[in-house]
Amino acid sequence: MSDEGVRLASELMGVNAAMRRLVRRRLRQEVPPRLRPAQVELMAVVGGHPGISVAGAARELHLADNSVSTLVNQLLASGMLRRETDPDDRRAVRLELTPSAQRHMSDWRDRRARLVGARIEELSGEDRAAIAAALPALGRLLTSLQEATTGAEHD
Repeated sequence: MSDEGVRLASELMGVNAAMRRLVRRRLRQEVPPRLRPAQVELMAVVGGHPGISVAGAARELHLADNSVSTLVNQLLASGMLRRETDPDDRRAVRLELTPSAQRHMSDWRDRRARLVGARIEELSGEDRAAIAAALPALGRLLTSLQEATTGAEHD
């Protein structure tokens, strides 16, 4: 691996982490209920994969099943998740977002997009074009990371 690859990776991850923290803090002040980042991530997985199992969600999040079970129980108690028995396997459960959670996630995504979008609009046209041009490459990087992670889990 080249020094340039290491430098770019370090800068990219630093900027990404800082941006996520700042946006999360800002949105947390505005949008009740106050959910922990891990809870929001689980809700995003369940929202993207309605009916997912706890084990499936754990795989998606790269967490231990018992860690996800703890998050599930917290979100069940707060009325954000529903747990349904799998009709094909009575021992298994499937997770669904409640209508309240769906509204919360939609509101959170909208607020996040407006917050970041307003700052993007303040950038120069050149900077906005650079961000737009980088998105396809970042998407390919994400896919590559996902494939490498999935491959490593099966080794």
